[in-house]
Amino acid sequence: MAYIVNDHEEQMKQLKGQPRLPTWVVPKHYDLTLNPNILASNFTGSVRIHLSVLDPTRYLVLNSLDLIIHEVSFTTNELKHVPCDVVVDGEDEILVLLFEEALSLGEGILSINFSGILDEHMKGFYRGTYVDGGVKKNMAVTQFEAVDARKCFPCWDEPALKATFKITVGGVPSELTVLSNMPVCQENSDGILKSVQFEESPIMSTYLVAVVIGLFDYIEDKTSDGIVVRAYCPVGKSEKGKLALNIAVKALDIYKNYFSVPYSLPKLDMVAVPDFSAGAMENYGLIVYRETELLHDDLHSAAANTQRLAIVVTHEVAHQWFGNLVTMEWWTHLWLNEGFATWISYLATDIIYPEWRIWTQFLDTTTGGLQMDALETSHPIEVEVRTARAVDETFDAISYKKGSSVIRMLEDYLGADIFQKSLGSYIKRYASKNAKTEDLWSVLSEESGIDVNKFMNTWTKQKGFPCISIKINDSSLEFEQAQFLSSGRHGDGLWVIPITFSLGLNHKRSFLLDTKLRSLTLSQLQASVDGSSSSTEMNEEEILKNLVIKVNVGQTGFYRVKYDDKIATQLKKAIKENSLTAADKFGILDDTYALCEACELPLSNLLSLLNVYRKELEYIIVSRLIDICYAIATVSSEVILDSMADLKQFFIELILFCAQKLGLEPVAGESHLDTLLREEVLVALATFDHSETQKELMKRLRSYLDDRDTSLLSVKIKKAAYISVMRNTSTIDRYGFESLLKLYRETGAVQEKTRILGSIASCSDPAIIVEVLDFMLSNEVREQDAIYVTAGISLEGRETAWTWFKEKWDSIVTKWGTGMVFNHFIRDIIRPFCSHTKADEVEAFFADRINPSFAMNLKQSIEQIRIKARLVEKMKQEESLKELVKELACGE
Repeated sequence: MAYIVNDHEEQMKQLKGQPRLPTWVVPKHYDLTLNPNILASNFTGSVRIHLSVLDPTRYLVLNSLDLIIHEVSFTTNELKHVPCDVVVDGEDEILVLLFEEALSLGEGILSINFSGILDEHMKGFYRGTYVDGGVKKNMAVTQFEAVDARKCFPCWDEPALKATFKITVGGVPSELTVLSNMPVCQENSDGILKSVQFEESPIMSTYLVAVVIGLFDYIEDKTSDGIVVRAYCPVGKSEKGKLALNIAVKALDIYKNYFSVPYSLPKLDMVAVPDFSAGAMENYGLIVYRETELLHDDLHSAAANTQRLAIVVTHEVAHQWFGNLVTMEWWTHLWLNEGFATWISYLATDIIYPEWRIWTQFLDTTTGGLQMDALETSHPIEVEVRTARAVDETFDAISYKKGSSVIRMLEDYLGADIFQKSLGSYIKRYASKNAKTEDLWSVLSEESGIDVNKFMNTWTKQKGFPCISIKINDSSLEFEQAQFLSSGRHGDGLWVIPITFSLGLNHKRSFLLDTKLRSLTLSQLQASVDGSSSSTEMNEEEILKNLVIKVNVGQTGFYRVKYDDKIATQLKKAIKENSLTAADKFGILDDTYALCEACELPLSNLLSLLNVYRKELEYIIVSRLIDICYAIATVSSEVILDSMADLKQFFIELILFCAQKLGLEPVAGESHLDTLLREEVLVALATFDHSETQKELMKRLRSYLDDRDTSLLSVKIKKAAYISVMRNTSTIDRYGFESLLKLYRETGAVQEKTRILGSIASCSDPAIIVEVLDFMLSNEVREQDAIYVTAGISLEGRETAWTWFKEKWDSIVTKWGTGMVFNHFIRDIIRPFCSHTKADEVEAFFADRINPSFAMNLKQSIEQIRIKARLVEKMKQEESLKELVKELACGE
């Protein structure tokens, strides 16, 4: 007997610390019953898991977390086996069942009764709240991605361990709606409580299982092939689901045609819930959204809300194919889900709303990926996942933004037709299965005849990206690649890069750069321009000097470009003459900013380039211009504080022409992009304290506070008005703060609430900032909505916010935990700092508070502080910087 005990202890040691479960058994089907007591915020449940035993074993190892296990048995061939030991390991999130004798090969059913508490932090099976007739009531929602199905029921909680599910939810108040992945097949009620059974699901991963219990109204529509689509909304607000419903129906048809594969379930439900940590979750057949992402009305939804809704809905519907039907084999391949869903959401949105020119706005997505991947603390697209909780950190800009950007680059290289045909073949081949990145490359290679694996491995298996340095060397154009890092260091990575470039304004050429250096002679270049290799009277270097040479045409490549002075001068001239496309002007601006941040170009170069964009009216360019101005203001406050007024005036002058062209009032029939641009420009003018803008908007806000039906303050300019009044708020004059709090408490529109939350921290008064943050911590603000407040903290409020964060640490962790919302605190409160002293202070504070769920985010935030600190030091060496700022502020 002693031998058995020792053997058991040794086996338990081997099971601990493993990223994945043993492969002795695999689940085939789950019969899951959940009985929530919504009032008491707990639940009981039972699960019968049909298993295939692949290797004889005395151990069954599955996932379980925060559940109480009551009864366990394993039945095979009518023999019931009861485990002799049940071990719940909370650290490794596993449940280990030890049997006296080895379970033999074949089929069996594992039965487990369990109970748990409805989670408080929007993970697993959790409690949410809604208001019914002025009374706050509880509801229940699931959020299992990535590894929280185990918090609801014992299971093999890995994406590759797919199974079918038959779900029953019992003990639910009869008036509530119960939703799951599949349609209802039976419902029984005694008039007080009811039990709802759902049809058996197709094979799927545990993270896609979903249950929602609450009070809803719904509207429905059908796709061209009869799929029923419903939008479930808060009672009395079903009309606000019309836009999302319309987009979802169109998206289902678009993807069915694009992949040549029909939607695989009989229905698709979308439900808006008040408490949800992410934007939305693509559960198979039941997409769950936070209310701001699904509900829409013309009175409270600005153009940015409308566009965001379209992108989110098309993204989640895309997952029904890319992620749900074909699922990544392990979290290392998360980008296959998120990168593709992000990329194709733009494709679908472009089909639905071609007038939005949404692909130009995709450049913002690429920029976000480049910024994250320029960090030394970045990670490859395919990142090794060692622990369950570390999965959360891979839901970042690398998986979503870099992932989608390299997909766009690959599509551009292979061609849209081949790419579409390949994706259809991939979906058909791996339908109802799991796939790795290499599986997709294999299909693309077959269809295109190109070794995609060799090409793309340099982008997915190594972190970072290249900067292409372009210079004229005698009569040649020289291309050199080197890894780009915002720290200014140079890595040793080498990429296979699809280079595109234009000579003049209309001649595009491309080639693969798979070496560090390549030169093209003038004769080679001219052959691509006019089919001739003959020389002209001008010498070859002069010809090159006078050509407008733009690399990364249309910004479809995931790389930075650095031009020598001769080429940069010609490009600057082309920008002035407005002879480049919006995408190319964006690229030059964005690359110059990145090079300046890395201290490869002085700030004076960047400011001089910004000055060229004074009369720009293209949305995507002005939007990026504004973001760069915000970033420059952040670092400049550490260097030229006495010149900040001049710097702000320069920023105002940069965008004032655009503001005057647009005007405060929307023009009948104006484009979606102009409406978007007006809001961003006015917000920027208010943030940079343009007095005329602030005065006019505050006057309109007062009229609105007196008469909510006035037409003087449309939703299109509300955020700028709210920021204007907060920029003029202080402890002496609290009018703005009190007014916005009153509006927040009175409105029932979620978009209006989040708009106010995103504005109230823009004040410069430290005492008001503390009040705002305390308000955020109160029960008046839903846990998920804290992210809007922290994202809007003013430049002047960053030190106050950091002090508050340290003082309130225990309260913050108690209220929010350390998950998705908490990660926004790290990014918004910590990253704006610009000194090594602050970086040291942040490191010291977190030294004994680190948690795997935010460890990577924290490292990246500290690195970004040090990058800005280095830029500050560089700026201090630019002796003429203040004089240049003064000249630019005067329009010189």
